[in-house]
Amino acid sequence: MNKLDRITVNPAVMTGRPCIRGMRVTVGNILNLLAVGRSRAEILGEYSYLENDDLDACLLYAALRVNEEELEFKQPA
Repeated sequence: MNKLDRITVNPAVMTGRPCIRGMRVTVGNILNLLAVGRSRAEILGEYSYLENDDLDACLLYAALRVNEEELEFKQPA
């Protein structure tokens, strides 16, 4: 699985903001937690349904967006 496959965009979920695996957890929220110094262990403890690869996907997404790379996401069926 491509790590970016973990990032989903659905207009019906969180007003189309990038989320993790279709859940109501935004990439931005996870990046903010990491930016203020929360550890991976703390984040995964608070969000027990997330996986370490989800955090990696958020960081990869951010790195690509900072470099202004266009990302395409499949729309849900």
